[in-house]
Amino acid sequence: MCYNVDMNSNSIIRSAPLNRLKESRDLELIKVVTGIRRCGKSTLLKQYVSWLLSDQCKVSPDQVIEINLEDPQYRDLDSWEKLYDYINDRLQLDAMNYVIVDEVQNVPEFHRAIDGLFIKDNVDSYVTGSNAYMLSSKIATVLSGRYIEVKMLPFSFAEYRQARGEVERDNKVYSDYIQNGGFPYTLNLHSEELLRDYLSGVYNTILIKDVVNRDEIIDASVLDRIAKYIYGNIGNRLSIKKIADALSSGSRKISPHTVDAYLNALIDSYAVYRAKRFNLKSKEVLKTNDKYYIPDTGLRYYLFGSRIGDYGLLLENVVYFELLRRGFDVYIGVLDEYEIDFVAQKNGELYYFQVCQTLSEETTRLRELRPLQLLRDSYPKTILTLDVAPESNTDGILVLNAIDWLLGHRDRPI
Repeated sequence: MCYNVDMNSNSIIRSAPLNRLKESRDLELIKVVTGIRRCGKSTLLKQYVSWLLSDQCKVSPDQVIEINLEDPQYRDLDSWEKLYDYINDRLQLDAMNYVIVDEVQNVPEFHRAIDGLFIKDNVDSYVTGSNAYMLSSKIATVLSGRYIEVKMLPFSFAEYRQARGEVERDNKVYSDYIQNGGFPYTLNLHSEELLRDYLSGVYNTILIKDVVNRDEIIDASVLDRIAKYIYGNIGNRLSIKKIADALSSGSRKISPHTVDAYLNALIDSYAVYRAKRFNLKSKEVLKTNDKYYIPDTGLRYYLFGSRIGDYGLLLENVVYFELLRRGFDVYIGVLDEYEIDFVAQKNGELYYFQVCQTLSEETTRLRELRPLQLLRDSYPKTILTLDVAPESNTDGILVLNAIDWLLGHRDRPI
């Protein structure tokens, strides 16, 4: 994948989501851009507007209506009726209008305004949100068949490296990436104190604005404890009961019901992602012992500092999100008593991945190979490791350097 630096905004052009917006321009579809707060949704839409206003498209500024509902100047737009009227009053009658509403979930029943604009022949709507409430079952039913979702994440490793613009060893940049994270603005922060202050603000804003205020959370301290437990146990099999038991102490009990509700709220805010386990024999998605991953490892470093922990699990976390970026549905594979880190599925094809920090120990190498060797199909099988120049092929199983794979240096397996 190729990334280009936008010299006007000093930011990376996020080619995949930007191209999706370009391809869907003027189609009778509402474009819904989702993702964790501060991952770059607003910047993406600014880049899209710049493209619309360029000589290539020749759209007039009067045809573009931009609203950021976190900007105090729009504080009066506190109902869907006011939002609709504000936009409707500014529409150009004899031209296509491009309506862009940032953090649209801040307006109650916003979907009624967006749906009202949708029926107009001269409106192309784009909205962003930092909470999956905007695509809840009720709203999705109203907008069914009328929208496409463009999913955003913080910078990938390749984007992070490109944005750094430095000639450094890839291993050094990767180390910085997992510590600092991929929120685009962190690249402007050149001291650890500033970085930690920024990540603290992001973390607390997600918890308060995107979870507590949206999901009727009664006890913010319990939410914080659950979030920290998940962030400290990425890549581990966890049940709701296990989390509840781990966080209960003395007379302070946390019920599985509370854990389930609060964890789903964190998932809805895109602060946590759930990976379901998939039985490769029965072809069934299992209902217990899910694994959880976090979209930005910098937040984990903020929470735990130098105790950031297992670099193998951090690599696993990075690979999980890279597979999502590449358009795959991702599961944890279960084969009898063995587990395969990731089963990536797209267009009816499967790709199997094991992720390991190093294969230098023979026992580790055999342990990682064994589940893949037991598979009886011909789909690609790969082990990703941080070992230098590990490329090999054993029983059709490809062993690749993970950093090369993240940077797209290899054509296989995807």
